[in-house]
Amino acid sequence: MEKPNPAYFIFDVKIHNLDGMKVYRETVESTYKRYGGKRIALGGDVITIEGLPPQGHVVMLQFDSMEKAKAWHDSPEYQEIFRDRVACADSNVWLVEGVAAD
Repeated sequence: MEKPNPAYFIFDVKIHNLDGMKVYRETVESTYKRYGGKRIALGGDVITIEGLPPQGHVVMLQFDSMEKAKAWHDSPEYQEIFRDRVACADSNVWLVEGVAAD
């Protein structure tokens, strides 16, 4: 049986209400870890080579598969704090299927 391809959530988040994001920031890690997710980038330097730069902080999460990534995003525990991010930040979010390691 083939191993599924990994999946990556990529967030570009510009926070406009830091206080309103407090619960989200304090609890989001525990929600994605339950689904096997791990953070591979959180802020840091971004160099725009082509196109437009990100509008805010770039965050990348890795999951074992698209199914696990979607399950995390749709989970009740994430949806409970998701509203905080939507209300307190402007975001662009992508779910990208990766390539299985050789």
